Amino acid sequence: MKIIITGAKAIGSHLAKLLSRNNEDVTLIDEDGERLSQLAADLDILTLQAPPCSLSTLKEVGTGKADLFIAVTSDENQNVQACLMAKLLGAKKVVAKVDNPEYTEKDAAEFYQRLGLDSIIYPELLAGNDIINGLKMSWVRQRWDVHGGALVMLGIKLRAGCEILEQPLRNLCGPNDPYHVVAIKRGIDTIIPGGNDMLQLNDLAYFMTTRQYIPYIRKIVGKETYADVKNVMIMGGGKTAVRSIKMMPEYMHAKVFEIDEQRCERLNELVGDRCLVINGDGRDLGQLTEEGIRNCQAFVALTGNAEANILACLMAKRIGVRKTVAMIENIDYINMAESLDIGTIINKKAIAASHIYQMMLDANVRNVRFLTTANADVAEFIAEENSKVTRKLVKDLSLPRGMTIGGLVRGNEGMLVSGMTQIQPGDAVVVFMHGTNIKRVEDLFK
Repeated sequence: MKIIITGAKAIGSHLAKLLSRNNEDVTLIDEDGERLSQLAADLDILTLQAPPCSLSTLKEVGTGKADLFIAVTSDENQNVQACLMAKLLGAKKVVAKVDNPEYTEKDAAEFYQRLGLDSIIYPELLAGNDIINGLKMSWVRQRWDVHGGALVMLGIKLRAGCEILEQPLRNLCGPNDPYHVVAIKRGIDTIIPGGNDMLQLNDLAYFMTTRQYIPYIRKIVGKETYADVKNVMIMGGGKTAVRSIKMMPEYMHAKVFEIDEQRCERLNELVGDRCLVINGDGRDLGQLTEEGIRNCQAFVALTGNAEANILACLMAKRIGVRKTVAMIENIDYINMAESLDIGTIINKKAIAASHIYQMMLDANVRNVRFLTTANADVAEFIAEENSKVTRKLVKDLSLPRGMTIGGLVRGNEGMLVSGMTQIQPGDAVVVFMHGTNIKRVEDLFK
């Protein structure tokens, strides 16, 4: 597949790394020659130092033959312009990153789609959605809904109160049980478990279940004492904070600490009716105490400084806040943050990359997510008529090593999958992958 990326900053460089590991034909365009040289030295990709909106540049890299054109520079207007030019030149699919929520509103999105934009990515909106999903369930590290919640994936840190530790999974997750454990993060290792594997203390376990059994999962993992989140403190008043606050349910109340006085004034204009904006440092223990952090159920650190976010969450944990969320843009810090038991980790470039990545797949894929803390991928594939996955029972499919099927949605009904399940055309099938190429999995569904 021929893929062209314009913009070699956070999202562009992350995508280039992901795609190069799959041996795709990747060309990366940027005006920063030094940055391109560093990436070219580490990755098997072509690079071009040139303006990304130049017609001659796009022609030089063969945009007309591109299967996927991705514009993720820091200038949203440049991204949209480059995508429209690429589409006119003949690129099959184009996707642009934007920084303005207006692009994602229904009328605007439909307008740009008519012009030729296949997809618009607003990372702050995607991150805000993940943050709010996490806050709605204080006892869960990560939640992912399939088909509006017909199936639900829950990433849960297992503590001493968990009643299903040290038992073979074959005794816990049989065909008639209401959940499956589809992945385990243990220390630095990720496990796609089999029947003989057992859950251990401090594992981060990924459960697949249906909505009605969420209370049951909460009980068996010992999280019933966790209070629901009603009061939230947020450190950092950037775009991600604004998106998160605007998506908060009415029963949640937020206080935002922003150190820049002018930004505080802007925040009051944007979200002043939804929260209390405080001009201060979210790491100031005295000020946090004065503002009632001991009565908060969640602390969310969203500054642009990963170290500050990690330290602030550690401090909140020590004060007694159970739910903490840290935005960490440097992927090298994610394992460290997980080892420090920070809580929910948000990485905007990984979230955005997930949404872009699914566009390169030929099979019908509704969603792809990179579980950065578990170094695993989860995807929702639609089984096509006469595809390999529909021809045999699951136990006879010879699934690639490192892959497991967590569940499926048939019609609007979610159900778990066992070895005796027969997948049917049209089923939405949730697949977990660790250490296996997603393209190999894709072949099963088309």
